[in-house]
Amino acid sequence: MTTPVGGSNDQFPRISTGNPQADLVLGGGLPANSINIIMGQPGTGKTVFAEQLLFSNAGPGRPIVYVSTLSEPMAKMVSYVQRFSYFDENKLGTEIQYEDIGPLLASDGPAALVPWLSALIKRVSPKIIVIDSFRAIHDLASSPPETRRMVSDLAGLLTAYDVTVLLLGEYTAADIERYPEFAVSDAIIQLARQSLGTRDERYLRVLKLRGSSYREGQHAFRITNDGIQLFPRLISPREATTYAPRLERTSTGVSGLDAMLDSGVWAGTTTLLVGPTGSGKTTMAMHFAMEGIAHKEPTLYVNFQENPAQLARTFTLLGLDMPKARENGLELMYVSPVELQIDSIVVGIFERIKDGRIRRVVVDAVGDLVTAASDTQRLHDYLYSLVQHFAVNGVTSLLTFESGISDDGSPDVAEQRFSYMADNVLAIALGGEERTRRTIRVVKTRNSGHDPVVRELEITSAGARVS
Repeated sequence: MTTPVGGSNDQFPRISTGNPQADLVLGGGLPANSINIIMGQPGTGKTVFAEQLLFSNAGPGRPIVYVSTLSEPMAKMVSYVQRFSYFDENKLGTEIQYEDIGPLLASDGPAALVPWLSALIKRVSPKIIVIDSFRAIHDLASSPPETRRMVSDLAGLLTAYDVTVLLLGEYTAADIERYPEFAVSDAIIQLARQSLGTRDERYLRVLKLRGSSYREGQHAFRITNDGIQLFPRLISPREATTYAPRLERTSTGVSGLDAMLDSGVWAGTTTLLVGPTGSGKTTMAMHFAMEGIAHKEPTLYVNFQENPAQLARTFTLLGLDMPKARENGLELMYVSPVELQIDSIVVGIFERIKDGRIRRVVVDAVGDLVTAASDTQRLHDYLYSLVQHFAVNGVTSLLTFESGISDDGSPDVAEQRFSYMADNVLAIALGGEERTRRTIRVVKTRNSGHDPVVRELEITSAGARVS
């Protein structure tokens, strides 16, 4: 479908990709009547991206044409697309037409493409054309000048008609400077895949988009039965400098801890709770969540170690009525540490808070995200942006982090980096010889007085308490 884009570009109609999140990244979709390159190595999702766009835009009137060159056989391509939920067989042959120009290119070379397309356009007047794979045509060219002439003729043909074109290809970054189609294209979208342990991570990146702003950077995505599920890179809110803070204190829910923080933390701030394994971080985090529910503040509890059944049992042992807590707004968000992907987690949290309903968030633990992240700088930027959104939306949050010691005996580097973004930092220490002794201290708290004394922290069957 063709849609206008908001802001100063209203006069430029757009073609929806069939994916609202991809349209968001592209500033409203692909420009109508444009030449667009979708590049990426085999298996990155180029065909899925194109076919999702086709079925979304198919309708009565001018058809959409999918042209196969020297890629997969047509029958195999149609067989694969039937596995996705967006497939509609009623659109095949009428609203969506598949054409195979491979044999003609193999016999007559690249020069046959433009005359063939010209005849096709005059015959069916398509509104969208996909050529897959355009990169493969280079393998048939006898010389670079021949390819350049073909691309020039193709650009002239396509710009003379009211048609939007997608050129798919197994291009590399080096090809951008080498091949002439990149110079005449209006948009370049790169799909990439990288291995991370036992799983793969896929990213979409806009390299070029003429006459429009777009969201820069890498945007993670998955290929699902519904097509591409995209997680746009989270950026800091523009209105962060104009929001009105909640000038009220809110309780941590841990007996004795509020007194150390001048009667509690400021609403809408972020607290980082640091401590070694077994120090009581999760117990304190659960108290924080329970306090929110007790005051009718819908609370999101994000956990990567215990599934919802295990977590519900622990909440119950601490005295929480789980059915009632759910009615009052407690949400448990669990993701296995084996399947962690920082983009989907952080964007998932953002999606839950942006409507203004969630008032408290617990992330237990940030260290699991650090372990799973392929790029710690990217994770830091994501969490910083998320914390800024917490502040703008008036969400009070608690992040737990398992402390460690680096080789030189100094605090863990990751711990120091994440402490910068927090308004309050609380540190738990373990000691004692005959029995375990826990202590807690306030490392920092912004715009507030606090107790500088190291206090004893008790963890019992009834929960946590500061002496």
